[in-house]
Amino acid sequence: MKSHNKALVKGFRDGIPIGLGYLAVSFSLGVAARSAGLTAFQGFLASLLNNASAGEYAGFTVIAANATYFEMFFMTLIANARYLLMSCALSQKFSPETPLIHRLLVGYDVTDEIFGITIAQPGTLDPYYTYGAILIAAPCWAIGTALGVIAGNLLPLRAVSALSVALFGMFLAIIIPPSKKNKVIAVCVAISFAASFAATHLPLISRLSSGTRTIILTVVISGIAAALFPVREEEAEHDA
Repeated sequence: MKSHNKALVKGFRDGIPIGLGYLAVSFSLGVAARSAGLTAFQGFLASLLNNASAGEYAGFTVIAANATYFEMFFMTLIANARYLLMSCALSQKFSPETPLIHRLLVGYDVTDEIFGITIAQPGTLDPYYTYGAILIAAPCWAIGTALGVIAGNLLPLRAVSALSVALFGMFLAIIIPPSKKNKVIAVCVAISFAASFAATHLPLISRLSSGTRTIILTVVISGIAAALFPVREEEAEHDA
């Protein structure tokens, strides 16, 4: 029990900067929700149940266009498809004895940032660490959306967009430390940046959604890296 409490507190502490970033970024998402005709409570509920910026924006766009439920389902599925890969990666961090209910609760909030801090934890995953991060991140995301619905149109768009810089800083904080320790990771990160930039301009792949491009690049780059530079079992146990 004590170990779970420590993991919960640590996750909550690590989730504070994520929550602050979410509060700022979801504010602009609230503007889209208001344009789609949603009330502050509806925007709050939408963000509380669906913690995904691209997926929510796609959903609000579909609502504004009076499209069908099937179109909404298809759009959000494509926009959020990358989370399938993140969930597969997290499933390997769990102890085999971890109950299904914990796996489902962690899967509820597999966002880019929470995935980043969770996957970086050494050893097997204590789900209470992720719960701690969710306890601060999810409410901030929902509250920010509600505030955006109420007052988003009153602020200049540039001011709202500037607040999203904090999330890019969090991404850098996730990838820089392991890149310094491992040259293979550093090269993979550099290749990922270059490939992602190139994919937005190549004739065929640029037509795909950003989520689909992310999945393709992740599978290809990580597959090649795993084949050329496999992690030995002894090294993995040592890291754990």
